[in-house]
Amino acid sequence: MELMEAIKTRRSVRNFEEKDLSEEQVRQILEAVQWAQSWANTQCWEVIIVRNAETKLKLQETLPKTNPAFRAMVEAPVVFVLCGKLQAAGYYKGQVTTKFGDWFMFDIGIASQNLCLRAHDLGLGSVIVGLFDHNKAKEILGVPDGYEVVAMIPVGYPAKVPSAPKRKEISEFTHYEKF
Repeated sequence: MELMEAIKTRRSVRNFEEKDLSEEQVRQILEAVQWAQSWANTQCWEVIIVRNAETKLKLQETLPKTNPAFRAMVEAPVVFVLCGKLQAAGYYKGQVTTKFGDWFMFDIGIASQNLCLRAHDLGLGSVIVGLFDHNKAKEILGVPDGYEVVAMIPVGYPAKVPSAPKRKEISEFTHYEKF
């Protein structure tokens, strides 16, 4: 798939078929994460692969029932949980170097986009879930101190692909030389 086609046709998929992912598909998705750019190449991500139905059910319970991805957490055959290492990205010699502090959220965002685009390229659907009880998910998954659960990404074969949402025109968000 050509890059712009992938960017324009990827959707947040929340309904999945009852069909498993192969280990090779999971590996290919993880390879896309591996090659994500990051602050000073810190590669501050850790990825937890969740296939166990009971664990997915526990993770689902960390979401409000109003979250549109609520069912996707248990329907998807695999949930990729992206965690960020604290005080690595955006730091130099143990000191924060940016106005915005720890840069891990930015790097996890890039890794998440790579993950979702590769899944789409493989004919799979995904949705980035960010509205959940992060501390409870951290506890369920045994994530150690010094790391935060940032996003959970259910991935599987799409049962339904939503249509494209309306996008702003380029002129609506572009400024030249000054805001």
